[in-house]
Amino acid sequence: MSGSDGGWVALFSGGKESSWALYRALEAGHDVRRLAIVHPPAGSHRYHAPATSVARLAAQSIGIPVVDVGIPITDVEPPNVAREADHDSSAERDTEIEPLESALRTLDAEFDDGLGGVVAGTVESEHQADRLRSMCDLLGCDFFAPLWQADPRELAETMIDGGLEILVVEVTAPGFDESWLGRRLDRDALADLDDLHREYGVHLLGEGGEFETIVTDGPHMSRPITLEFEREWSGTWGRVRITDARLQPPASDEA
Repeated sequence: MSGSDGGWVALFSGGKESSWALYRALEAGHDVRRLAIVHPPAGSHRYHAPATSVARLAAQSIGIPVVDVGIPITDVEPPNVAREADHDSSAERDTEIEPLESALRTLDAEFDDGLGGVVAGTVESEHQADRLRSMCDLLGCDFFAPLWQADPRELAETMIDGGLEILVVEVTAPGFDESWLGRRLDRDALADLDDLHREYGVHLLGEGGEFETIVTDGPHMSRPITLEFEREWSGTWGRVRITDARLQPPASDEA
């Protein structure tokens, strides 16, 4: 392993935290060469399936190749390699960490100068951060978590003001209604989230799983993503079903 001088890998879901962490890593000069998209088992309800296709388009717009990693337990924002903080058996580590670790070892061998580090959009989960940091220590590479322990409101405002186009694609908490599906997360939406936080305890970033997002444009992307979708609403829970997703043509093609 080569430390920070080698190639970097960013855990990437296409959602707001992983997208902003990637942008921060690129801004910091890290040589990010792969985006690791983490997949759950078939039928998992802890991962928003349409986000995978959007994440691939985002990767194309960013210009960084994707590596696919399949693990049993994951979450959209960011890939969650742990189940519960009080579960830390070696068997759990094998089933949840090993596939990601194996993929990173493969990339370490592929990169001429080895694996330099891993980028993650972890914000509040101590257990998740500890597991990822321990994995990086084992691999002999650096760990970069630029959003770690950021103030939720300040981070949301920074991502919005920084140019991320963020869409809400799933809601599963009291206070939300169908109008949130496909809604842009802007200053007005953030004000409404403040109200939901006060009344229902909704986390401003959805860290408790209250809502999920995808990013369709940002300062790290060369072309925005255009989406067409339908809303699926059950009365207490809803999600966006993406019917079409494509990159907008380059500006020169529109002239």
